[in-house]
Amino acid sequence: MNAVRGAFGAMAWCAAGACAAQACGEGLPGAIHALESSRYAIAFVTLPDPVPVGRHFVVDFAVCPRGDAKPPQSVRVDASMPAHRHGMNYRPSVTSPRPGAYRGEGLLFHMPGRWDLTFDLVSAGATERLTGTLHIQ
Repeated sequence: MNAVRGAFGAMAWCAAGACAAQACGEGLPGAIHALESSRYAIAFVTLPDPVPVGRHFVVDFAVCPRGDAKPPQSVRVDASMPAHRHGMNYRPSVTSPRPGAYRGEGLLFHMPGRWDLTFDLVSAGATERLTGTLHIQ
């Protein structure tokens, strides 16, 4: 994890495919979590950090296409608890304040433990899923 301060300044640059995975999410405030696949890099932060049990939180994230990949046509975020085989009791929504920058709202972890945060990127009829793990106390 890397601490970076600032606003969403680097997001549009990343969305244009001009950034490497290391630069994706450079403008996100707080501790950045990074996910990568061959086609995309995702950088995200949770607000607040750490995520509290039983309270809604926000995920701000950047999606950076890699190589010849196009920006996704749509993006979804969700979470599940693999050890218990269940997800959240809420359906989050995603907004995009500008190209490449996203905000997931309405997330709530109702119990402590391991949660997998999933990002579904839909492009050209195919969905690519990137997953990050959060340990909630």
